[in-house]
Amino acid sequence: MAVVKLTTDNFEQEVMQANQPVLVDFYADWCGPCKMMGPVVEEISNEEAGVKVCKINIDEQIELAQRYGVMSIPTFISFKNGEVAGKQVGAVPKSRLLELVK
Repeated sequence: MAVVKLTTDNFEQEVMQANQPVLVDFYADWCGPCKMMGPVVEEISNEEAGVKVCKINIDEQIELAQRYGVMSIPTFISFKNGEVAGKQVGAVPKSRLLELVK
């Protein structure tokens, strides 16, 4: 499944109303560790059929970043049934992101 780009317009539908676990990557185009994690996020999107993977550009979606207390990037937040289920800050191994959404 392709990575979904989130905005304030589609966040409610794509994340809060999702019927499967959602991994949200809060990132910025200028962030080195974010760029490093990009391929890992893509891999999870392609390999994990039961997980929806989304990205939020914090420079474009400041309101969403503030709503979820994103102070450093990359920040990964998992959602289950419309609730925050876990949070991970920084570049981490793929296995750690998978733990976050399982």
